[in-house]
Amino acid sequence: MDVYYKTIWTRQNIKSLDDLKNNGVYRVKRQYIEEQYRDIAPFYIKLYKWFVYAANERVAAPQGVEFPIWCSVSYEGMLSPIENTIGYKLEVDSSQIIYFDGKKWDHVLNHWYIPKDKDDAAAYGQRLRKLGLEETSSFIEGKNANFYPLERKIVMDSWYRIFHIDNWNIYTTQANIWEIKPDMIKDIYCQ
Repeated sequence: MDVYYKTIWTRQNIKSLDDLKNNGVYRVKRQYIEEQYRDIAPFYIKLYKWFVYAANERVAAPQGVEFPIWCSVSYEGMLSPIENTIGYKLEVDSSQIIYFDGKKWDHVLNHWYIPKDKDDAAAYGQRLRKLGLEETSSFIEGKNANFYPLERKIVMDSWYRIFHIDNWNIYTTQANIWEIKPDMIKDIYCQ
């Protein structure tokens, strides 16, 4: 079977080099997310766990992986290295990459419904108005979280649409992988 490699980029904490040296692999751990996001880490961890569940249906995570590694599909779209971080240029077996729409991911971060198209967005808005709710109502957390279990399910089921990319481009199309191994690294960028 032929293997096709794709080039992707990611910015990670400089400590990732230690993991690569000591363990032969870099994987995102809960502790890294807690260090990066501090007080709001639980918010991200909850949503990342959903992403792990959904992404694992597309590309199975290796045993022991906790969270995905966020990547860009272009050098221009990569977050530039800042203090205590480095950028990696990676060549990855394309079957191990999980592509998704970063604009749709923003809907997940805001606990919003992801419509299929304009008609679906209009129908969803009408559905909420019939319930006497606003389109930005959160059924995931907040005042409406426990009162509308069906709406919660509808919103969370719509999140799977992040994996349906309507407009492939170097800025909003993003990639995830489960781990970085030394042989994947083609270049390292510093601040």
